[in-house]
Amino acid sequence: MTPAPIPANDTERLRALRELLILDTPPEERFDRIVSFAAEEFDMPIALISLIDAQRQWFKARVGLAACETSREISFCGHAILQSELFEVLDAALDPRFADNPLVLGDPFIRFYIGAPLALPGGATVGTLCLIDTKPREFDALDRAILGTLRDLVVAELVGQTEDKVGGES
Repeated sequence: MTPAPIPANDTERLRALRELLILDTPPEERFDRIVSFAAEEFDMPIALISLIDAQRQWFKARVGLAACETSREISFCGHAILQSELFEVLDAALDPRFADNPLVLGDPFIRFYIGAPLALPGGATVGTLCLIDTKPREFDALDRAILGTLRDLVVAELVGQTEDKVGGES
């Protein structure tokens, strides 16, 4: 297993994440709807909005996974936040970065992963909208475009949520 490197801008990225005031908040319908739609649209058993803090990935919204968080060290999303484009793993069991990952060898038995990085307007990438399957697969151009649109909706909700909270405190 190859843990994702820590981004050079991790201090700024973590500050932007904290400023969202979203970590460890209760589920919200606006985020739950997006992951539910993504899971159904792509026929995926797992869909997540994953936010990467210093030590963990925490799930703001999830379908098909009981866990609320996992270690950043074993996260696929930790790799995805290093990208500006979609991060896709066609078969994790054959990928040397992930083949011996506990999330591949055990529950939830990840084979396919695709993560759309959640980049805020200031440039900080705070997490992903990701989809996971227990069998290998591949996305086509239309699938990628739809996932990109859903990612943009998540970012808009994250930014809007922060503006609502800041505006409400004045």
